[in-house]
Amino acid sequence: MTQHDPNQAETDADVVVIGGGFAGVVAARDLSRAGVDVLLLEARDRLGGRTWHRDSPLGRPLELGGTFVHWLQPHVWAEMTAHGLELEPSPGVDEVYWIMGGRVHQASVEEYSALVEPGMAGLTDGARDAFPMPHRLFPMTESARAADVLSITDRLAQLGLDADRTEVARSRWTLSFNGSPEEGSWAQALRLTALCGGDWTMVSEANRAYTVAGGTGRLLDAVHSGSTARIRLSTLVTDVRQDEDNVRVLTADGETITARHAVVTLPINALTTIAFDPPLSHGKRAAAERGQVSTGFKVWMRARGRITPFIAFAPDDCPLTMAGTEYEQDGDTILLGFGPDAAKLDLHDVAAVESALHQWRPDIELIATDGHDWTADPLSGETWCMPRPGHLSREIAELQRPEGRVRLAGGDYADGWAGYIDGALESGRRAAHRLLNETDLLRKDDTPC
Repeated sequence: MTQHDPNQAETDADVVVIGGGFAGVVAARDLSRAGVDVLLLEARDRLGGRTWHRDSPLGRPLELGGTFVHWLQPHVWAEMTAHGLELEPSPGVDEVYWIMGGRVHQASVEEYSALVEPGMAGLTDGARDAFPMPHRLFPMTESARAADVLSITDRLAQLGLDADRTEVARSRWTLSFNGSPEEGSWAQALRLTALCGGDWTMVSEANRAYTVAGGTGRLLDAVHSGSTARIRLSTLVTDVRQDEDNVRVLTADGETITARHAVVTLPINALTTIAFDPPLSHGKRAAAERGQVSTGFKVWMRARGRITPFIAFAPDDCPLTMAGTEYEQDGDTILLGFGPDAAKLDLHDVAAVESALHQWRPDIELIATDGHDWTADPLSGETWCMPRPGHLSREIAELQRPEGRVRLAGGDYADGWAGYIDGALESGRRAAHRLLNETDLLRKDDTPC
């Protein structure tokens, strides 16, 4: 423990962490390991944020939120190595379906890959020049700034591809952004590719190929291990007020919690649900009000009978833009699907989801569906974070800047794998490190006792 200044007002904690996703949990762990008294407040009745591995009525535990990890993600890989966790490969596929020119096409993985390659390669060419050190955004290169002016759609129009190749490339980035390619920054495509060594095929692999064996809950437990932070679940924060000396956090049940510093880990699209006094900077508020692109959905489906492994893609104006087989379950098949607009499809309406799936496979009969609408969830307001044009060049630096005794952290604010579990770990650890090194938390007159 540390010896605090007797003249300082009594506090409930040295640091209050708001939000118990990966960023909040790792920040609380690293701070508490340094001897800081940490109180973590989580509005849900569980930790994990936008990751949620739970039992499903489809017959087996499923990941309702963030799922896929990769050894290219350094913070994830470090935690998995330290705690002896393993990767589980995603199932392979035998055939690909896609909608192009208003018709359904079917071919081998190799034939489809040859069709999509020109658009994907064209969109990601120059990634390493734009982001030579992709885990450090700043100073940002001129080519990255220029790319951040354009959307995915803008850049595709510049490539001069034929309509078919343009359409299939758009559909792939619709899946990656979980939103419209007209609203997603081209710079983000370059950034993700740079994180994969300049190879766009590795972006696809990182987005799909591996999961945490046993579920993301095992990774969360591993990150939390060794933490001495106090945790309070089902505690909704409504206000964060600060002055020169302290931060006061107000909860929905009328409680006031006082701390020396606060780490707020809400996603960008949910940041406006907390009232800050004094208000956050104009730049932070403008970024939060503009929001980010990913307001789609993820849906699990149980289909009757065994189905030959496949994956399917569709244009961004379709309710489902991707679907594919995942598991066999008691003689049936469990499929996974994504769509770019949560308002277009009720995840729990089996008939509606089946109708969307029939755009490729009218032969499939669905028995049940499962999912969580993260976009409608007021604690998230989004799925995974994907930036709009201008975000990287104009907004992210301001979002990362401390606001008095308040700091933002989370996958939405990461330098590297923003929108991924790895980005949440990066941002949470950075917030903890900077609090320890840039503030009065560990003063020179503090001595162990």
